[in-house]
Amino acid sequence: MQRLSRLGLAGFVAFVVLSGVAASAGLDKVLTVGWVAFGAMAGAAALGARGGEATHAKKLVWAFGLASGAMITSAAIFLVPDAIEHHPKFGGFGIALGVLTGFGAHTIGHRATHLDVPLDHAAAELTAHSFAAGAIIGLVYGNMPDLGLLLGLAIVSHKGPAGYVAAHRLERAGKPASVLLLPAAGVGITATLSALLRLPSSDAVNGLVFGFAAGVFLHVAMDFLPRCELGGEVYEVAQLSDDAHYLLDELRTHAVASTVLGALVVFVGWATVVGS
Repeated sequence: MQRLSRLGLAGFVAFVVLSGVAASAGLDKVLTVGWVAFGAMAGAAALGARGGEATHAKKLVWAFGLASGAMITSAAIFLVPDAIEHHPKFGGFGIALGVLTGFGAHTIGHRATHLDVPLDHAAAELTAHSFAAGAIIGLVYGNMPDLGLLLGLAIVSHKGPAGYVAAHRLERAGKPASVLLLPAAGVGITATLSALLRLPSSDAVNGLVFGFAAGVFLHVAMDFLPRCELGGEVYEVAQLSDDAHYLLDELRTHAVASTVLGALVVFVGWATVVGS
């Protein structure tokens, strides 16, 4: 039995404490999104840690495809219109800034894998991503309390497959997957803190902030698209098969179908709420 990570345990404890703060402040939606994100990553990590070499590429494609399709559609439906409504120019600039910032942070962030840190490199990258995503989610819900839960739940839907893949890698490397409790709790930790902040009543500032949030989430969603190419996460699992090349060709169809279905689920959910 592998040891329990102290960093993972500390993250969980901090999340529990801040959950009390969120509950007392009436941040019910932020609290729900944070716990769903935690449950998705922690639960999937538990499965990935005992998945061994039997990880199925098709399941991975569908997990990433459903999540990315849902995230892209949610950002486009819920955040982009609000950003443009606040201020067309600053909203549009915010979207561009969010996409470019997401790309820059992701690209430069790989340099951290060469640093000697007391945390597994993959877990460190997931933690930074979770903290950033949580900060944006909290800011959005803290300043738009009428926003429905569908956006937040779709945005954190990728936490499941991300936790599964990370735990699978940690298990193969002989490292404790319990360290993933830290990034699992990360969304809830920073979302609670940022939800307590209030943006100034300026259309330009709000357009920029909500546009930035939309851009970041669009980048994250596109980064999680299940690309069935050599060297990718799907290929890493598919190559365990006896006929990896044929399997990749088959998985490309599943990649398209899963992303479309993820988008449709969010659209139908949105249409149902609007029509009710």
